[in-house]
Amino acid sequence: QKRGYAATTTQPNDGIQQGVAYSHLLKRGPEDALRNPELAHISAVNGETTKMNLFQAVNDAMSIALATDENSVVFGEDVSFGGVFRATTGLAEKFGKDRVFNTPLTEQGIAGFAIGMAAVGHTAIAEIQFADYIFPAFDQLVNEAAKYRYRSGNQFNVGGLTVRAPCSAVGHGGHYHSQSPEAFFAHCPGLKIVSPRSPIQAKGLLLASIRDRNPVIFFEPKNLYRAAVEEVPVADYELPLGKAEILKKGKDVTIVGYGAQMYTLENAIQLAEKKMPGLSCELIDLRTIMPWDVDTVVESVNKTGRLVIAHEAPKSSGMGAEISSTIMERCFLRLEAPIQRVCGWDTPFPLIFEKFYMPSMIRCFDAIKTSVNY
Repeated sequence: QKRGYAATTTQPNDGIQQGVAYSHLLKRGPEDALRNPELAHISAVNGETTKMNLFQAVNDAMSIALATDENSVVFGEDVSFGGVFRATTGLAEKFGKDRVFNTPLTEQGIAGFAIGMAAVGHTAIAEIQFADYIFPAFDQLVNEAAKYRYRSGNQFNVGGLTVRAPCSAVGHGGHYHSQSPEAFFAHCPGLKIVSPRSPIQAKGLLLASIRDRNPVIFFEPKNLYRAAVEEVPVADYELPLGKAEILKKGKDVTIVGYGAQMYTLENAIQLAEKKMPGLSCELIDLRTIMPWDVDTVVESVNKTGRLVIAHEAPKSSGMGAEISSTIMERCFLRLEAPIQRVCGWDTPFPLIFEKFYMPSMIRCFDAIKTSVNY
């Protein structure tokens, strides 16, 4: 039986404990945290970890960046007293208000100032208070930051620029505080785009973004700031940009997402494997949205023959469309079913109807079932 467009998690969940609090993707013990092969070099040198939520991990990454790079600065609206989400708490007191400071309430000005600082050699870490308000800075980012190296023939660059922005749904944000604007920037050559799913990932990916010699937009899922808690390595570490992570091996269908959507996909897989005994799903977190890890996804789809992609942003011209097109080009003769996209609807992000807008566990489960039963 085909479900309607408004299928949500209000339907029976078949005993699946939904949400970040019950996720098996989070590393809640020190040994579990350091078992990740990407962190093996840390456990050999300094195996100490501490419990952090996502905004604390972001704060820790910026603290390390400020301590290890004397040219680094952090700025944005309200950051000197911690910011709306407290991600910069204590940094101004620790490093001084000449390195961590407030800006006027103008996103175009923040981006322009950041580009100017990066152009003369500073490591500029700029915060846009909500990703929804990054659009006034759009021209600065896509016409200046992204093209700076190219237009100067590699004589100058703004590679020291990182723009942080809280993004995605928070449960009560509505059309001005819940958007996922990553696809607007993915279309622009010269920018890297990153979105972490957890505190360990946030710290390592943010440090890598800050130190990468290309301008990076770092989208932080705001509903994970306090919900996602892990044992995070205390040491200074980076996680690779442009490299997806396979969170669960499988043989029958490839499931791809990023950011907060990973937890919904985890629940959808649990439901699918419970409802369809013997089904084996492979779950991939892109982590870097642009450039995304084509090879990892292609290898997986060549193995499984099926692909489901999910993201909170609207369906039309979203990242799911780009991934779908690339996989069709690379894996056409291996595909056993049409590629499925589970996305936000092509409407403004609603407030009271948010639960109908989001790509829920049920909608993702239906896509998996459709793909497997084709």
